[in-house]
Amino acid sequence: MTTKARKKGWLSIAALAAVIVAGCGSSSSTTKTTSASPPATSSTAAATTPPASSGSGGAGAQSVTNYLTYVDGKAGKANSSLPPVTIGWVNQQGGQQVIGALATNGAQLAVKYINDQLGGIDGHPLKLQTCFITSAEEEGTTCGQKFLANKSISVIDVGAVAIGIQSLYSTIGTSKPVITGVSVTPVDSTKANAVILFGDVTHVLGPFGTYASQVLHAKTAALVYPNIAGITDGAAAISASLKAAGVKVKSVAYDANETDLIGPLTSAGASSADLVIPYTEAGGCVNLAKGLKQLGITDAKKILSAPLCLNSQVAAGLGGDFPIWTYAIASSLYGDPTDPGMPPYMKVTAQYGQQAEAPDPWNIVSFGQMLTTARFLNQLGYSGITPSAVLAKAKAFTGPVALGAPSLQCGKYPSAPAVCNDRTQFFLYKGKHAFVKSAGWLQPPA
Repeated sequence: MTTKARKKGWLSIAALAAVIVAGCGSSSSTTKTTSASPPATSSTAAATTPPASSGSGGAGAQSVTNYLTYVDGKAGKANSSLPPVTIGWVNQQGGQQVIGALATNGAQLAVKYINDQLGGIDGHPLKLQTCFITSAEEEGTTCGQKFLANKSISVIDVGAVAIGIQSLYSTIGTSKPVITGVSVTPVDSTKANAVILFGDVTHVLGPFGTYASQVLHAKTAALVYPNIAGITDGAAAISASLKAAGVKVKSVAYDANETDLIGPLTSAGASSADLVIPYTEAGGCVNLAKGLKQLGITDAKKILSAPLCLNSQVAAGLGGDFPIWTYAIASSLYGDPTDPGMPPYMKVTAQYGQQAEAPDPWNIVSFGQMLTTARFLNQLGYSGITPSAVLAKAKAFTGPVALGAPSLQCGKYPSAPAVCNDRTQFFLYKGKHAFVKSAGWLQPPA
């Protein structure tokens, strides 16, 4: 799909967003509108978890709405004559199995914006040294060696990486901190030198069980997913959360190359289950959506998925719209009219011509992740940036995180010390880019 076609496909979302955000200030209910211009300051206080189906989306009153204040920057361009501050960036992309290709796009957009408008890092230009993993575990070793060889790199940021992540950590050891938006495997979670700002799959998919039991009052669930690295870990987390919440679940994995998914859906008992969970990367969303429709399973309240299907290519494969399901998301949701933190992001993506990519959850997460990394670096100052100082800053951060949860608690889980968030919010998709919040930030079953 060409860039021109993607932008055309998202023209209606931009028009909707203009209607949503044009108005009289930030909103705490769906009856008000949200301003497109960010307020003068951003709050840094923690918020309590809002009750289901009420209040603001995103971080509510704690939402980050002023990026300049958030990153502790200075208005204007970075000084190009100063030496750059370099961040290592690794993502899994370019191969047959891609979980979040647009994570890199969001990170690069944030870097450009920081350098153009937020003064870089203590006046110095911010630079990404990228390394991409396509299909082999040993490519993680290559990336680790590349980052170790560059002594100017004091922190490594990670996008959506399943293949090669273990090798990356084995290579760098504890020499450099690793900051991740959403970890797609449990590997990062146990590392002492890692910080996962938006949570890992085990913890941010845990609220599926809470939602199923407390909001839907479901007794049975059908879970269908492709056998893909990074997806299988998430599916296991969903299954465990449902069981912990007292929901009986039947899980069925299918080959990633399989296109007719009526068989797996039928084997999982999708037609009779109270809840159906199609859990897949963007590449499998179209086939699962078609399979559900062929089986006559069309009630959006009954179908719950992660946000990976909120992708322009998925919409194109389904005639111009996303699958009409319920979505769980551990970050802000693009176009959410109740989220005060979304208009500033939409404004930046519009300024840089990134409206087509803007709704993708990986784009949102990595943009917020990179702003947060810049915050740590600015607070340290150019001369104070060292791997240990960056790690200490990241570990001590309690939020709110840009485009994320209202508060963080890094180290809450002794077995997963890198995890800083375990909350997820839920939205019912009505079609034509309209979402209605069906539950506020929920946590995994106790």
